[in-house]
Amino acid sequence: MSATVPGRAATLTAESTPQPSATGRSRRPRGPRRALWKTILLTAGVLATIAVFLVPLYWLFSSAFKPRQDIYSWPLRWFPSELTLDNVVEAWTSAPFDRFFMNSIITTGVGTVLEVTLAILCAYAFVFVEFRFKNILFGLIIASLMLPGHVTLIVNYITVANLGWLNTYQGMILPGIASAFAMFLLYQSMRGIDRDILQAAEIDGAGHLRRMVTIVIPLSAPMILTCTLIVMVGKWNEYVWPLIVTSTTDMRTLPIGLLFLRSQEGYSNWGAIMAGALFVSLPMLILFFLAQKRIIGGLTAGALK
Repeated sequence: MSATVPGRAATLTAESTPQPSATGRSRRPRGPRRALWKTILLTAGVLATIAVFLVPLYWLFSSAFKPRQDIYSWPLRWFPSELTLDNVVEAWTSAPFDRFFMNSIITTGVGTVLEVTLAILCAYAFVFVEFRFKNILFGLIIASLMLPGHVTLIVNYITVANLGWLNTYQGMILPGIASAFAMFLLYQSMRGIDRDILQAAEIDGAGHLRRMVTIVIPLSAPMILTCTLIVMVGKWNEYVWPLIVTSTTDMRTLPIGLLFLRSQEGYSNWGAIMAGALFVSLPMLILFFLAQKRIIGGLTAGALK
């Protein structure tokens, strides 16, 4: 028989038993508190990171509505003396931004639908379909992520030129609809789907297309939405390829339209240039703030799977 020490046992019992508070509720022992200097350092790091992102954004918005004398004043005037729409009106009338907006909406919308659709089909095939050389092909697609996108510019330009697609919507859209990044995100999401569900559907006579549409896509909806938003932002901000493949003003997109505005205004009217930059960035900023929870939730779900 083992002997127990009464004093030690009483101490352990007292430490492990929750102590009642003044309100009658039991208080459990708290974990170790973070040191004060660590809290201050962490807070300072967070505030510095926020400032790095928000200060340029605030300067963009404020300069778009500042009078010209406030933009060039020294020392810097962080708050405008008055709000004016002169810069916005001048930027809109100095360049055909209505045409730029239409081109960006067409190329972004159609390109995003085609790219996400192709990514869904490829991810489904690599996860649920057995075929020869699947692992080799998947490795080649993932390896393409290591290459800079500009490597294929010359080849794509020659192909588009030979097809007669220069200065056309199909020339701007089709060469960029294959995305290894989007496919990999959806591949990781679909790997977490229980295969027993698909086997039950297969027993009921459902083919691959029906299983993909009725089971896989609904279960992967959060990641598909996240992937769609990421692809959409990339398409909207694309600059190099539309600049190379288009040659007339009526086919330019918004990022190139901003360059056109700068060439029209020169470097003397930064207020109008800031207003043009506001036209380019505002739609995606609104989209991000409306869908940021879904983006973060989709990425987190994919990481946990």
